[in-house]
Amino acid sequence: MKVNELSACLAAAQLYGDGDVEITDLQADSRRVKPGDLFICLPGHTVDGHQYVTQAAASGAVAIVCERKLETTLPQIVVDDSRFAMSVMSNAFFGSPSSKMRMIGVTGTNGKTTTTYLIEQIMQDQNIKTGLIGTIEMRYDGQNYPTSGTTPESLELQRSLHDMAAKGVQCCVMEVSSHAIQQGRVKGTDFRTAIFTNLSQDHLDYHHTMEEYRAVKGLFFSQLGNVISPWKEERKYAVLNADDEASAYFATQTAAEVITYGIDSDANVRASQISISAKGTFFHVRTFKGEADISLRMVGKFNVYNALAAITAALLEDVSLADIKTSLESVAGVSGRVESVDAGQEFAVIVDYAHTPDGLENVLRTVCEFAVGRVLTVFGCGGDRDRTKRPLMGKIAAKYSSLVFVTSDNPRTEDPLLILRDIEAGLEEDGVSHDQYELIADRREAIRKAIEMASPGDVVLIAGKGHETYQLIGGVVHDFDDRVVAKEVIRGRSY
Repeated sequence: MKVNELSACLAAAQLYGDGDVEITDLQADSRRVKPGDLFICLPGHTVDGHQYVTQAAASGAVAIVCERKLETTLPQIVVDDSRFAMSVMSNAFFGSPSSKMRMIGVTGTNGKTTTTYLIEQIMQDQNIKTGLIGTIEMRYDGQNYPTSGTTPESLELQRSLHDMAAKGVQCCVMEVSSHAIQQGRVKGTDFRTAIFTNLSQDHLDYHHTMEEYRAVKGLFFSQLGNVISPWKEERKYAVLNADDEASAYFATQTAAEVITYGIDSDANVRASQISISAKGTFFHVRTFKGEADISLRMVGKFNVYNALAAITAALLEDVSLADIKTSLESVAGVSGRVESVDAGQEFAVIVDYAHTPDGLENVLRTVCEFAVGRVLTVFGCGGDRDRTKRPLMGKIAAKYSSLVFVTSDNPRTEDPLLILRDIEAGLEEDGVSHDQYELIADRREAIRKAIEMASPGDVVLIAGKGHETYQLIGGVVHDFDDRVVAKEVIRGRSY
């Protein structure tokens, strides 16, 4: 593809220099530039890609995309927003790969990962070659690739979708974060179905208010169907959680056909007769294609919602309800989501990714439903993130727990003790006794203390990090896995 062809994809872009130069690849990291590449200058929080044009040119870059005209002999496409331009150009350069497969996107505060895994399982069981992109990993064609966030940058996303299409992937299910929506990372991605799980407080360090957070999520649904596909014409679907009040707003923002699911409200797909135990969750589901009894091997009412979203998406892909039931009942669980740690102890240890007020309350409510003895909760809040949720999460932990061990999550560049104090403020505001909680900055020590204090029949919940295998402290990445640490402590415990 030539420089002028890429420039033509962008409204109001200005091209300086030779537009007939052939581009062999796109790069946004100057360290990855190869001869023939176009280098995209991205401004960032700590570094500015515009400062690396000379380095990119020395590595063989033949053109650049930038937000201001630069002193360089290379052809340059000047745009208002290089991150947005990267999304549009990446989609064009890789031939609109999402249009060549069935795209299912899942957005919401909680439940994205589990919902995508359930849909992937259902589709794979139908012998439909399926790719998955999300918080834990990207996987397709028998290969697993680590991810550093919920939704990749647009360049890597389109590159991956192109590779999926080339390898015969027929369906891709992916998590879509609010950051990705606002930054235009999924611009041009041709989703057939957009799913909304729920909306609760998170990322207010980025979005500032819940109204702004909701509005950003709404963009995902307003853009649904706006992509013109040269390969196919098909109906688009917005799958919305009828029990979440944000769904009413999203329904007004989309031109797609709205299909609802829920428990408490009337919906197109609705669950009833819910029964939760330590072994799993039973429910009856009524859909627009029949009814069924389903026994999940995962616990919690929130997993019923995740299953309902997956059921709805699969029905829209013409999978029979009987086949959906078989697939759902075969899923043992998702990494770091209400994951049991068993090392022969006489009490339960659960690791969960819950890192929002709503997520923590959901998992604690679930634990309380099957706990025979006490609930001992270990949790913290991430540094350099929304501070307002910290006291809220402290209150929630104390409300449902016999003992709370407030500890570090990923402090990043913040002082861990100051984060703990923010959480403690919520405990003090509610008048929680100091006998009910303890501040322990060292996460390993907090886990050890909780497990050492557990008795037969108790449940130890370790929340916040789930599947993560690292801890970010002072800008340094340390190896840390809650599940591994818990097993080590259990095996070394004095009974």
